[in-house]
Amino acid sequence: MAGPERGEPLTRLAELYGVATEYRPAPDRTVAVPPEAVTAALTALGVDTTDPGAALAARERELAERLLPPTVVLRPGRGPELPEGADVRVVTEDGETRTGPAALEGLPYGVHRLAVTAPDGRAGEAHLIVAPDRAPGVEGRHRGLLVQLYSLLSHRSWGMGDLGDLADLAGWAGRALDVGFVQLNPLHASVPGPPVDPSPYRPSSRRFPDPLYLRVEEVPEFAHVAEEGRAPLRALAEQAARLREGVLEKDALIDRDAVWELKRRALELVRPVPLAPGRRAAYAGFVAREGRALDDHATWYALAEVHGPDWHRWPERLRDPRSPETARARRELADRVDFHRWLTWLTDEQLAAAQRTAREAGMGVGLIHDLAVGVHPGGADTWALRDCFAAGMSVGAPPDAFNAHGQDWGLPPWRPDRLAETGYAPLRDLLRACFRHAGALRIDHVMGLFRLWWVPQGRPPTEGTYVHYDAEAMLAVLVLEAHRAGAAVIGEDLGTVEPGVREALRERGVLGTSVLWFERDWEGGGRALPPESWRADCLATVTTHDLPPTASRIAHDHVDLRHRLGLLTRPVEREREEAAAELGEWLAELDGRGLLDGTREEDVVRALHRFLWSTPARLAGVWLPDGVGDRRPQNVPGTWDQYPNWRLPVADGEGRPVTLEELSSSPRLHALLAGLREPVEEPARQEPPG
Repeated sequence: MAGPERGEPLTRLAELYGVATEYRPAPDRTVAVPPEAVTAALTALGVDTTDPGAALAARERELAERLLPPTVVLRPGRGPELPEGADVRVVTEDGETRTGPAALEGLPYGVHRLAVTAPDGRAGEAHLIVAPDRAPGVEGRHRGLLVQLYSLLSHRSWGMGDLGDLADLAGWAGRALDVGFVQLNPLHASVPGPPVDPSPYRPSSRRFPDPLYLRVEEVPEFAHVAEEGRAPLRALAEQAARLREGVLEKDALIDRDAVWELKRRALELVRPVPLAPGRRAAYAGFVAREGRALDDHATWYALAEVHGPDWHRWPERLRDPRSPETARARRELADRVDFHRWLTWLTDEQLAAAQRTAREAGMGVGLIHDLAVGVHPGGADTWALRDCFAAGMSVGAPPDAFNAHGQDWGLPPWRPDRLAETGYAPLRDLLRACFRHAGALRIDHVMGLFRLWWVPQGRPPTEGTYVHYDAEAMLAVLVLEAHRAGAAVIGEDLGTVEPGVREALRERGVLGTSVLWFERDWEGGGRALPPESWRADCLATVTTHDLPPTASRIAHDHVDLRHRLGLLTRPVEREREEAAAELGEWLAELDGRGLLDGTREEDVVRALHRFLWSTPARLAGVWLPDGVGDRRPQNVPGTWDQYPNWRLPVADGEGRPVTLEELSSSPRLHALLAGLREPVEEPARQEPPG
């Protein structure tokens, strides 16, 4: 179906709200958006499209009469355009009032209130974001580990990796391996089960961490459980040991439901222990600092225990977090609400301890946390902030060379208008929480700061459209919160990227993401990009959680797996031939640079990582399963129950799980990381004869 023609009221209306009526998947190709998708997006933004002409006239009148947009940004050398001779008044975050022509000069970083009165009598108010030009950078170069924490089991964890394991990994890797960072999967609070959704990229809340990762024995009150609770605790610990041993068997899977059932029961036994005065004060301080957001979060989890984990199915009056009925339910469930507040505090404490351990172990960066692109539509965040999410829409991706049908991720998008009206408060609060115990933050699908592909509910991803955000404001908030935390920012900018986006991110100090298999000289025939041509401001890796482990790619196991899962769109023989040709090119490249010491799989893995280290990338990451020869991907995009996504423990090449204790003494892992410490020299070039 053809999109609306330019100049029509619907097209102009969409333009004024940042809704695309066409997009360009390639420089030489333009695709029209179906009018139904445009209308659906506008409706989700609160626009009555029954009469597009009338809606357009109202919007144009509103913009013409408006003196200021809801949020404006002030950066060094750049500021909002104000009418000449206007009266200006600024109230800072700290309550200081400034007036007059110089009110905008020398303002502290923060989000203030700006009031302007024009000579013609028009007046307006706006949130004023004052941010540094750039996010904090990364000093020097660092090598590090990439790990999905749940997959990292030790002989102390209860059937999946936990925050105690994270602290142990950070301490050991920092001291013994001279590792500068550990990058993690999102540790956001999950949707409760059973079954617990295993995907860390579809959480209930991005604002608060998941108590599923708690190390129960390291809760200080654990040691002081009353006598009558000790025997049940020992029984739970014995069950946890059996669960752990079962997961450590070959081809076993992580069972989050079983893990949480044991931990929940244990924590219920720990909770009655009175907090010592210092810890009581710390808990009270945490509750006060987090305020209503924590109350809402804990209330949602308490209500979910009674009514289920999708608030759309709750009694109607409980779907509003501000209703009298919700307030009454919060009082009636006060004990359960406080239980979930307490769990959140304990998790925050253990996260802080893990970051302290990383820094004390000498890590230059420390923990790199991961911010997922969205949240579950029925979870805690969409309930507490439901007005800030676009109802009836889902985030995804349009059709491209890798997925002809497009993608629907099932995640409701932020409403850009509501973000602006609040001065981006929900985003600021979210980022502040994610930065709190991080040396850096990875932003999944960082292009979402500029635009997102909105898919109307019930329609295929091909029938969506792009909705644009105020990237200047979104980036200002990101840089502001990074500055306040003293942490770096890494943007996951893989895939289709709108022109100018990478340049804008680089200008604001946001590092990019470079994956070896995708770094090619496309203008020079598609050969491997020479290391000296790689960008320096990036996190460089050989693979990621969404790609095959390196050993799998070398053996072409990934082709056979995708063939078994029915994901190939071409004959398997052709896929194998192309995989073999790609590997052959890389072997020649590595050999020509003097990086290949042998032809074993382990030798090739090490050579690829030495190539990575020969680039100028500031951060070079090793996917932890590559250190032991694991061949199983943690996630196979395009699958749901056909493959055990997000449920595999780190294992060796035979599928036998490898514990943290075994990893710490693994010669293969030590040798792999040593290759990212040694200087890589370009082999001497011989002059041709004559």
